[in-house]
Amino acid sequence: MLENSKKIVYLDNAATTPLDSRVLEAMMPYFTDYFGNASSLHSFGTSAKESLEKLRTKLATLIKAQNHEIIFTSGGTEANNLVLKGVAFANKQKGNHIIVSAIEHDSVLNTCRWLESQDFYITYLPVDNNGIVDLEKLERFINPKTILVSIMHANNETGTMQPITEIGKICKEHDVYFHTDACQSFGKVPVDVISQNISLMSLNAHKIYGPKGVGCLYIKDGVKITPLLHGGGQEYGMRSSTENIAGIVGFVKAAEICINEMNSESNRLFALRNKLIDSLQNRYNNNFYLNGHTSQCLPNIINFALSGLEGETIRLLLLLDEKGIAVSAGSACSNNDTTKSASHVLQAMGKNQFEARGAIRISFGRFNSENDIEYFLEIMSCELNKLKSIYS
Repeated sequence: MLENSKKIVYLDNAATTPLDSRVLEAMMPYFTDYFGNASSLHSFGTSAKESLEKLRTKLATLIKAQNHEIIFTSGGTEANNLVLKGVAFANKQKGNHIIVSAIEHDSVLNTCRWLESQDFYITYLPVDNNGIVDLEKLERFINPKTILVSIMHANNETGTMQPITEIGKICKEHDVYFHTDACQSFGKVPVDVISQNISLMSLNAHKIYGPKGVGCLYIKDGVKITPLLHGGGQEYGMRSSTENIAGIVGFVKAAEICINEMNSESNRLFALRNKLIDSLQNRYNNNFYLNGHTSQCLPNIINFALSGLEGETIRLLLLLDEKGIAVSAGSACSNNDTTKSASHVLQAMGKNQFEARGAIRISFGRFNSENDIEYFLEIMSCELNKLKSIYS
């Protein structure tokens, strides 16, 4: 029966999510009827500008920010670049030292490597075997020339969450800006920029059932930052470019839905996560192991491997794909790495290169159900049988 039917099961929501129909409905009028440029002086433009500012205020309210502290961007990568480069060059007279964790997204790590070529000094903060940063080391690494600490809220490969409230407190005590990349966590767990002492925060839409190509950067009042894009002075001069009103409408609508449904959806996703973990443990016993923290984590991400099968993970993923199941071997962005290197996240957590290449990431979303888990387990069991000869 399995060979003749192809059910589609999407389990890669940490890479991107499908657009929610409610989000699409909210966006549609802004493609056709309310298409004005928010910088234009006529009624089409002023109407777009009014919509833009209402949307900015709505999003700011969701994270306890002020409306003028929200700068809309093309997504998380641009926001991360704006933070690191903008803070670095605006505060160079104070110092040239930046601290980031060793498990950051490539948009942070690759920007840091470029900053090193511009005479900035970067400390890559280590993590433990569960992927958690060491707060004592963080405080020890901060020095008079430190201008920024950038540590992600939740890791995109493992789902492990960092203690950002404690990190924010340490940074505040040392008068250092604290940035967190919350693209993976926003909408799934609460975020409060005031109580968590966050100076800057990156968000995007396509991880929360919104459109691709839109996100924002929260910049706390008083933070010194230099813009990357120069032009017409949009977004308070911090991000020149005609605003993507339709995309921003979708972003804010998606964010509102996620926040309103957060508690019930989080419980549902945790139940799916626990069910799959229990099933995998029961089926594969000691051969099954998790990567990441078991409790300090997002409700929707599982990163695991099967001992002895790590070398054929990509083949397994392709076999699953043939049966209509989409899972991942890690970050979607890492698939553009021409060196085909092992996961830097798992290596930072103490895994060897073989183990770091052999992980499977499953990430649930709004449109997944227990039936998807049952189908995944059934298909995976069948496909693993095809690989047994390789390991016997």
